Amino acid sequence: MSLIKTALIGLTAVTIALLFSGTSGAKLDQIVSPNCLGCLCEASTQCNVTVACHVPFAGAYYCGPFLISWAYWADAGKPVIKGDDPGRQGAFENCANDLYCAAQTVRGYMQKFSKKTPDCNGDGITDCRDFVFMHRNGGYSCTDKSILTTEFYQRFETCWNVVNAASVPSDKVPATGVLPPAA
Repeated sequence: MSLIKTALIGLTAVTIALLFSGTSGAKLDQIVSPNCLGCLCEASTQCNVTVACHVPFAGAYYCGPFLISWAYWADAGKPVIKGDDPGRQGAFENCANDLYCAAQTVRGYMQKFSKKTPDCNGDGITDCRDFVFMHRNGGYSCTDKSILTTEFYQRFETCWNVVNAASVPSDKVPATGVLPPAA
């Protein structure tokens, strides 16, 4: 992969992480980190906020940068944009197409399903990779490992590796928040 493409993926993930950090209650932030949300968005549509609702195959209907279905949104508690009504026709589409509301939907979905099947990939740890399995496979069948061979998962892994390589552990950042120049 070219250096420019790697840098763009990292920049996209960091931008999304900054957008989502501190935008919801601490409990939901603890479930899905901003970096994880950013990479889920990157894996879904390369975080294309102009992706319209569409029917990719019979019986499917997905919307927004996270490619959220109506059932996913309902399982997440039907979050809506401020002032909207979850019972209103179009509330799902408005939420799924709004980056902030869509992120809240993903967090709500993960909150629900991380209690039911917390370790989807069977590695003994509940982390962002489990959320990738839940997001793509659904919370009821998140243990399906066929996801590992998909373009979706490869985009997630690339993003996750770039973001983690660029991350600085919080105990290494001085109180000023500014890192010293590299030696």
